[in-house]
Amino acid sequence: MSDANVRIPAEARDRLAEIAAAEGMSLRAYLARLAETLLTPAERAERAEKARTVLREWNGYDPSQSEQDALDAELDRRLAQADAA
Repeated sequence: MSDANVRIPAEARDRLAEIAAAEGMSLRAYLARLAETLLTPAERAERAEKARTVLREWNGYDPSQSEQDALDAELDRRLAQADAA
């Protein structure tokens, strides 16, 4: 496997190195493991579509875009309310 150089702020590198050390890993191994666990935007969209399909098949849940927008707005409102408390 070939290596790549990635330029990030020293503070970020140091923080990641500290987290890796706490896990008993090198920074290189930690970043490789982290990359394997994260999803790309396309993978996230595919997983979300599969979840929607399962919900539709299971209980008929199939909100329209406007219903999804309303639910998102309600969630945002409640999160803002919880933050303010």
